[in-house]
Amino acid sequence: MALNYRDLGGDSTQRRIQKLKELHERASQGGGLEAIDKQHERRKLTARERLDLLLDIDSFQEVGKFVSSKSNPIPGDGVVTGFGTVNGQRIGVYSQDFTVMGGSLGRSHADKICKIQDACVAAGIPLIGINDSGGARIQEGVVSLGGYADIFYRNVLASGVIPQISAIMGPCAGGAVYSPALTDFVFMVRETSFMFLTGPDVIKEVLNEDVTFEELGGAITHNQKSGVAHMSAKNELECIQQIKRLLSFLPGNNLEDPPFLDIGDPVNRREEKLASMVPDDPNKPYDMKEVINLVVDRDSFFEIQPLYAPNMITAFARLGGHVIGIIANQPRELAGCLDINGSVKGARFIRFCDAFNIPIVTFQDVPGFLPGTNQEWLGIIKHGAKLLYAYCEATVPLLNVTTRKSYGGAYCVMSSKQVGGDWNLAWPTGEIAVMGAKGAVKIIKRKELAAAKNQKDKAELTKKLEDEYKADFLHPYLAAEVGYMDDIIDPRDTRPKLISGLEMLKNKSLQLPRRKHGNVPL
Repeated sequence: MALNYRDLGGDSTQRRIQKLKELHERASQGGGLEAIDKQHERRKLTARERLDLLLDIDSFQEVGKFVSSKSNPIPGDGVVTGFGTVNGQRIGVYSQDFTVMGGSLGRSHADKICKIQDACVAAGIPLIGINDSGGARIQEGVVSLGGYADIFYRNVLASGVIPQISAIMGPCAGGAVYSPALTDFVFMVRETSFMFLTGPDVIKEVLNEDVTFEELGGAITHNQKSGVAHMSAKNELECIQQIKRLLSFLPGNNLEDPPFLDIGDPVNRREEKLASMVPDDPNKPYDMKEVINLVVDRDSFFEIQPLYAPNMITAFARLGGHVIGIIANQPRELAGCLDINGSVKGARFIRFCDAFNIPIVTFQDVPGFLPGTNQEWLGIIKHGAKLLYAYCEATVPLLNVTTRKSYGGAYCVMSSKQVGGDWNLAWPTGEIAVMGAKGAVKIIKRKELAAAKNQKDKAELTKKLEDEYKADFLHPYLAAEVGYMDDIIDPRDTRPKLISGLEMLKNKSLQLPRRKHGNVPL
């Protein structure tokens, strides 16, 4: 409902204060009680209810509550903006109000968001955007499109300066999707949030394809298939809890260190399970997440993009109270191979950690890049180079634990000494070589195998040669001899060894050559 500001003057001070209170109450109702009821019927909270769940009690300082526009006289213009704290950490926030013209973005709406973006960069605090909007306000024409462009520009300027988090809690379509895509992390709610450039109706008309909103741009689609989103939640409350958990690992800006939190987990804790984690059969998988959870501070593991490219694990955790970013191969998925999606997922996570002073710990068990025409034709060379580029560019402490396989180009890419690894450790089960025994023997012993008299002799010779190759090459000691591994450790000592490395590297300072910017292989 629009507010009537007429006849607000001329009263006593007490009467004016009372009128101000009434105006605040009416403005806080957004599009009115009926619109709020409809929002709840869609299993969605209102803009202000979401902020109440996100922010610490009584910490919200609203900005621009009485802003309106010619196309929308309702105060606030469809977006709630301001500042507050989350578990004591200062943040800036905007929350689009779907009860007001469907949360559509006009000039004043955009200006409010831009103002908060600028203020967050100036203050050095994270920005959280809660998106629930029907898109550009048609009534304002190109002015609304200009508003989106202003927001995008600020997203880019803030990138790597402050953490930017987007929560999709309703529709997000057309040009509106690019602001979340430019931010660091995107959270979605299953069955009530959607992202797409063109909706199902347009796709049906142009391509004659039938697709539902959920199939086209729902939370599972973008968490599992496209990789646009990082987390999915069953409802808005869970989504907000996920955002709070993420914030607990992040600094306010690129000049701060991430928050330290000692939970009392002993630094020298040894885990007996780690000694038997890697199977004797080199082709048998195991769960790298179990390894990680045994090493990091208890209950601190927080996985990012768990549904997308599961052969590559990306996560935040703590070691001795210090925040770390984790990159790990998952032997249970594609044998831990690097593929296009996993490489891009890892590269973007590494670049975020590097931008915000978060040390990176790599757990490595990788037989190589995923073979196949599909991967080659879709550009595994270019996309795999993104992961390599990210490691080479990183200036934060880089720690590496090779648990088993480390073959070929994948050895080079995954935080090797040659691309900047600072503290490289291997378990005795590590296999650091150009390739595995089977492939190596076929190449380097092909003449001997060709000379075998029959299949039985060939099989026996093959096994003998493979055993010799394993004894000569499939271990970590050759790499240690030439200084490519800093230490070969008992798996049970992984936690204390990594914490020791973190302490050693906490004041690491590395300056890259002066340049405008590098040219990452996009």
